[in-house]
Amino acid sequence: MHPRLKFAVLASAAILAACAPMPSTPQNKMSFFVTSANPGKGADLGGLAGADAYCQKLASTVNAGGNWRAYLSAAPAGGAPAVHARDRIGRGPWVNAQGVVVATSVDHLHSAGNQLSKANALTEKAEVISGRGDAVNMHDILTGSTADGRLDTSAPDTTCGNWTKSGEGSAIVGHHDRTGLDESAPAKSWNASHATRGCDMAALKATGGAGLMYCFAAN
Repeated sequence: MHPRLKFAVLASAAILAACAPMPSTPQNKMSFFVTSANPGKGADLGGLAGADAYCQKLASTVNAGGNWRAYLSAAPAGGAPAVHARDRIGRGPWVNAQGVVVATSVDHLHSAGNQLSKANALTEKAEVISGRGDAVNMHDILTGSTADGRLDTSAPDTTCGNWTKSGEGSAIVGHHDRTGLDESAPAKSWNASHATRGCDMAALKATGGAGLMYCFAAN
């Protein structure tokens, strides 16, 4: 082959290679996780919108697509009706970062048969969150909800002011490890165990938490 022709062929091949689409990173199929950290202001999550945005942000860091929602209930305010966590998260099924199905539907999620546990309630990074019996207990997960996923109305404030307070107030939490001080149903509930002592990080830690929340892809 003539040197000039050979050069032209090689140059054309290089141009075609440069223009070829780069292999895309496979999308993460995860549709459920527990936040790996609190946004920074205790139970003040910026309301439901801020909490949803935080779930979306964490999901995007691991290439998980979808419309992400925080599993949180909220009290009626400003003419708006109560919001129930179970109504915000889609229909299911939901899988964790390791592909384990934690629940097949909303009803399954709120039944004794769901697969939520310390081993399966993983963060977006597929990490296990420490629970009761570990050096640092972080099993309290913010929900503001009853066992069936609706707004808890057992006290004047069960949502830290609809997730806008980082001082006085209280919120209902669940135990991601399904373990508590006794064998009662609340102690073993993933979403409705007890109220916090306050809404700032110190108060959340005092009852065994770190201001974490559940995030679901509303599929």
